[in-house]
Amino acid sequence: APSAKSLRLQFTYTPSDDGTDENLLIFLHGLGDTLRPFTALARSLKLPQTACLVLQAPAQIPLLDAPAFQWYPSFDVLTGDRLAHPDPSPALDALDNVLDVLMRECGWRPARVHLFGFAQGGSVALEVALRWWKARKTPLASVVSICGPLLSFPSTGTEKCPTPVLYFHRPQPFSAPSKDVSFLGKAFSSVKELQHAGGGEAMPRSRDEWEGVMRFWSERLSRRQFRAGEAGVYEVLSG
Repeated sequence: APSAKSLRLQFTYTPSDDGTDENLLIFLHGLGDTLRPFTALARSLKLPQTACLVLQAPAQIPLLDAPAFQWYPSFDVLTGDRLAHPDPSPALDALDNVLDVLMRECGWRPARVHLFGFAQGGSVALEVALRWWKARKTPLASVVSICGPLLSFPSTGTEKCPTPVLYFHRPQPFSAPSKDVSFLGKAFSSVKELQHAGGGEAMPRSRDEWEGVMRFWSERLSRRQFRAGEAGVYEVLSG
């Protein structure tokens, strides 16, 4: 497990239940949350051969008594309104350091590192994967973003990041097609979209809503060879 001093963020680390840490799944919570609910989620998923690292955003939201964190400044300090065009640089710098520590000190390979983010955390996950690829030309294993669109506006014609992306969102009924998916398609070469009812930002709630996410992971998570009689990743996830 990484050290708190190296990561510079609060975190929880849960090794795989089966004792084989072949993959690392990093969780990024949404605006105003903490790492606690996502630590519980990570432990409940019990993904085979997958260790889970749940990170807490670096900045406390000002003027709130309860613990509530943000990945980057999200509110106007004078009015309290949400910023229309926030700068995610603090979060991207923090996550760049996390990934660097995981690769350099802990021996993880980019092809074994997966990201999962909700809302603001999903946007950060997408931007970090894109930035990592542009800087190093070595893609991360996958990104799942729940209701978190890209913050940047990729231009047509630039080389696309090969990291596979799953974008889960809840369009408003009768709304026009989302531009978010179009932007993702300009930045990433492999984008799968999952639409569910409800509108707004919300995590998957039911087995049906989780099914597409689990199937995506079953196709992306690496696994060591099993001996005869042992189950593979897809069977474990879908059984």
